[in-house]
Amino acid sequence: MTRNIQRFLTLFFLLFALAGNAQLVQKTLNAIPANFRVSEEEMRLYRMINDYRRRYDLPPIPLSKSLSYVASAHVKDLFFHHPDQEPCNFHSWSDKGPWKPFCYPKDENKKNSVWDKPKEITPYKEKGYEIVYWENNQVDIDSVINFWKTVPYFNSFLMNTGKWQGTKWEAIGIGIYENYACAWFGQVPDQIGPPLLVGENPPPLLPVKAGADSGIKTETLKPVPAEVHPTATAPADTVNKQYKYYIIIRANVPVKDTARLMKLYRDKGYTSVRFFPNDGKGRISVFETADRAEAQAKLKEIKTQARDAWMLKN
Repeated sequence: MTRNIQRFLTLFFLLFALAGNAQLVQKTLNAIPANFRVSEEEMRLYRMINDYRRRYDLPPIPLSKSLSYVASAHVKDLFFHHPDQEPCNFHSWSDKGPWKPFCYPKDENKKNSVWDKPKEITPYKEKGYEIVYWENNQVDIDSVINFWKTVPYFNSFLMNTGKWQGTKWEAIGIGIYENYACAWFGQVPDQIGPPLLVGENPPPLLPVKAGADSGIKTETLKPVPAEVHPTATAPADTVNKQYKYYIIIRANVPVKDTARLMKLYRDKGYTSVRFFPNDGKGRISVFETADRAEAQAKLKEIKTQARDAWMLKN
């Protein structure tokens, strides 16, 4: 009997140790690199979203370090590995990083949702919800915010309307890399707070006397790699490219309505009407130039007649 009890206790403590080790491994995988920072452009887009909300008396959304890291990892994965190939869309993840690959919406009936990515790779324990923007070339921040504002699906996230009416966003993360930008929204606060900006250093730790109870709990976690593909470079054909700026007056236009709307804008006096197709829908531009200042001046003029007009760099 004594020998059986000893075997039982040995097995019990072995399982207990394995469970503890599994928790430590999970915490290590979910760590955010100590050198993770958000860029000036990402911070600018974050402020533009909150400025937009403030105009309609909506509260600002706190910037989240966890969701910003998810956003940063995802835009890099999209740029370098292109998991958004058919039948997958922009919410998909490749098999090239420290996460489970996911083809959205094909894999959505699996046990884990794509919206579980925050708790898979960061300490954030709740779901996050994403909107994505893509351009043929490096994204222009003004184009991102204006596109999201003019498409009802994206605007519902920014303004808590439609499906998200009554929802209170307690956390947001922004990621921008080359052709892609995305924002992740969460309904619970991020316990680790906001990220640092590029160039910022964390505040120095205050010395604590031996035996003193500071009330602050600390935890050391090993970081996962900060870059999804740190050695990759932008394609050669993007170097020294001459960009053009287009004033988009309508977005998300079905192809069947294109001819009618283009004629409508030509009849109104716009002489440079153009259609940019994408997946059976597209955008209508009414002005183009290689001069950004000229495009901004024209946008200001056009917005007096079409308040939702915005500028696209291509």
